[in-house]
Amino acid sequence: MLNAESSVGKLACSREFAFAGDTSAMFAARDRIMQFLNAHGVDGELEIDVLVALQEALANAVLHGCASDPTKTVRCTVDVDDAEINIVIRDPGPGFDSYSGSELEDGTNLTNHGRGILLMRNLMDEISYHHHGSEVHMKKFRHHLD
Repeated sequence: MLNAESSVGKLACSREFAFAGDTSAMFAARDRIMQFLNAHGVDGELEIDVLVALQEALANAVLHGCASDPTKTVRCTVDVDDAEINIVIRDPGPGFDSYSGSELEDGTNLTNHGRGILLMRNLMDEISYHHHGSEVHMKKFRHHLD
């Protein structure tokens, strides 16, 4: 199940997505979110960075927040304008300690999990966690060459 609502402002567009907390729904949601971003001019290297970070964040929400349970719901809000892309992903899970010391000083991860978070941090301009880690906010600036 995938629901989407859209609102359009002067220079900004926003869409809310909701999908079942399993991997098949996750892939369909990822594709719908990227179609929305493509329709608003997100392409090239920017598209690749956002796609990979989005995939990692959605996978974390499904695998860790929902335990791949299709009765649970993942929600994603996407805001895009001429300056930036903001993505917020929320899951019903208990969250995690986003400040745990599982990385070396150079960012190398030493655990079985967490490499996706490191990848997201490197691909996006800003990453923050809320609600004990069950909500991630990702921001990517759109750098225009004039």
